[in-house]
Amino acid sequence: MASIAHELAKKQKEISVSEFFEKNKHILGFDSLTRALITAVKESVDNSLDACEDAGILPDVLVRIDKESNNEYRVTVEDNGPGIVKKQVPNVFGRLLYGSRFHTRAQRRGQQGIGVSAVVMYGQITTGKPAKIKSKISDEDVAYECELVMDTKKNRAQAVRDDFVIWEKEHGTRFEVNLKGKYVQGKQSTFEYLKGVAIVNPHARITFTPPDGKAMVFERSTEEMPPPTREVKPHPEGVELGELLNMAKYTEAKKMTSFLNTEFSRISLRVAREILDKAEISYDQRPSRLNLDQAGGIIDAVKEVKIMSPETDCLSPIGEGLIRKSLKNVLGEARASFYAPPITREPKVFGGNPFVVEVGIVYGGQLSREDPVQIFRFANRVPLMYQQGACATTQGIENVDWRRYGLEQRGGKGIPYGPAIILVHVASTKIPFTSESKEAIANVPEIREEIELALKACARKLKTHLNKAEKKSKTRVKFEIVQEIIPMIAQKSAKIVGKPVPDIAGTITKIMNVVWVEDEVVHDKKRHHVSVKLYNYTPKTQKMHIHMILPYDKVDEKSLSLEPAEVRDGSKVTWNIKKIAPTDIFELAFDLKGVDKDEYDDNEVFVSGIDPASIIGADVLPGDWDLEHITITENGGAAGEASDNGEIDYDEGAEVIGDEE
Repeated sequence: MASIAHELAKKQKEISVSEFFEKNKHILGFDSLTRALITAVKESVDNSLDACEDAGILPDVLVRIDKESNNEYRVTVEDNGPGIVKKQVPNVFGRLLYGSRFHTRAQRRGQQGIGVSAVVMYGQITTGKPAKIKSKISDEDVAYECELVMDTKKNRAQAVRDDFVIWEKEHGTRFEVNLKGKYVQGKQSTFEYLKGVAIVNPHARITFTPPDGKAMVFERSTEEMPPPTREVKPHPEGVELGELLNMAKYTEAKKMTSFLNTEFSRISLRVAREILDKAEISYDQRPSRLNLDQAGGIIDAVKEVKIMSPETDCLSPIGEGLIRKSLKNVLGEARASFYAPPITREPKVFGGNPFVVEVGIVYGGQLSREDPVQIFRFANRVPLMYQQGACATTQGIENVDWRRYGLEQRGGKGIPYGPAIILVHVASTKIPFTSESKEAIANVPEIREEIELALKACARKLKTHLNKAEKKSKTRVKFEIVQEIIPMIAQKSAKIVGKPVPDIAGTITKIMNVVWVEDEVVHDKKRHHVSVKLYNYTPKTQKMHIHMILPYDKVDEKSLSLEPAEVRDGSKVTWNIKKIAPTDIFELAFDLKGVDKDEYDDNEVFVSGIDPASIIGADVLPGDWDLEHITITENGGAAGEASDNGEIDYDEGAEVIGDEE
């Protein structure tokens, strides 16, 4: 028996990380030829965008796919980033688990140090050809160019050829790799992936040349870079027992109070002392002497002590304005008829890691009414193309009762049907992916709950739009019928009795009995022309207040047809309409200048001081117009109370403004 044990011991040896992934490449997203090609583009583009943003450079990324032979393609990705110094090129492109972001607590696309090196390895395995890299930094006259292969046993790159060459770019990196793959079109394609990248990275310009050679460009929607993220220290609420012991072992702090204060975020010296008091640990104890029981005491004490939530400047959400603008830019305005105002939730925490959920909904237009809605899933500004069913995003969508918001949903659960696109973006310092291929977000309760709340808030805006459109459509049909039939009856009757045709305007207003609100925004090259028309189809004189949300500092005061009665917070504007006689039309008009076309493309119009049942075409606002947290019922009162499950139960016919939980 002893000899057998010795023989088995001789067979045991260490496996390098490169060898492991070489034999298990499906874990990294190379489990099919189609997916392998998309993964190669994905990892390369992620690297390019991260490099540009770290350097504060507006990304200009070129992606090219050339067909070399049957199932062999050459993928080329070039950027205008800061470039890579010569000695780091082999490590960046030819060494797995090597990078600068793994230990960084800040929002990043790539964190594991696997991505682009795995692409080099896959290309080498499937074609036997080296990867080619060219990189230039701004303070050098020439670029460094090399061809690399990976030694998987040593997890090191070997340069087959290298040289310094002339390159006209001021700075940037070009990466070329040959690999086995399959180029397809459709929902899960390279084009769709890059379209998704363009939506959640509106500051990037992406040029894509597919194998047929017809280049297409996703132009940037904004010239503004995302705000830079700042690295933060771990929050004590998310620390594990072993992690705490390890941190105590290697800290430079000499006392437990300074250890807690310097190694964690949101722990002041006062809070540190409070934690140590509860854990019954001396303030002056050396952290290196922390034992298992004491570490457990600190973990328990952290749960009892009130500690501020994690800092959020480590996150870089897209923002409500840019989500809408980018969707219009990439999808095209004719594709959909309504872009619901997106929702960016307040930051929340899971396991000590801050995260933000953003949601946008697109509706109508050319979108199919018979198919399931399209779902755009994103994590840290990266599209998630596969494993949709396993993702917390999809599960959050399936848990919402979309029938309440105007979409078909069989059985009240599952993915809804209808002409809509649902966008969900999760940004965090640590996205809990289900696997190394980073295609699905794990079903973390805190994240899924935030996704559901954001979806409901955005869906309520969609429902308000649909209700308003339906009500206006029915009234318009009624009005058109009345406008045609009543004059015909008047003419026939007058002819029969031999009298002049009477004035029937008053009769029409009695039948209609509404104040019709018609608003529009027309943009030319220099300004937006805003118009709100009020048609008094009631038998009595009306007066009311008109409220709008708009950037008032951009209003050309000379163009105002009526001076506002009040301007609050620079954006909430109120006009007093003192008199509109029956059958009269009142127009409120003004121009906005210095505003981008997509920044203001729809009016938010509200009315107050009038019977809500008399208004068609605008939302009714009760007394104090705090638009952040208001629910409106048909009789003009406030509605909505929290139920046991944390949702809001709305009165029938209620319209919601703002984001209630």
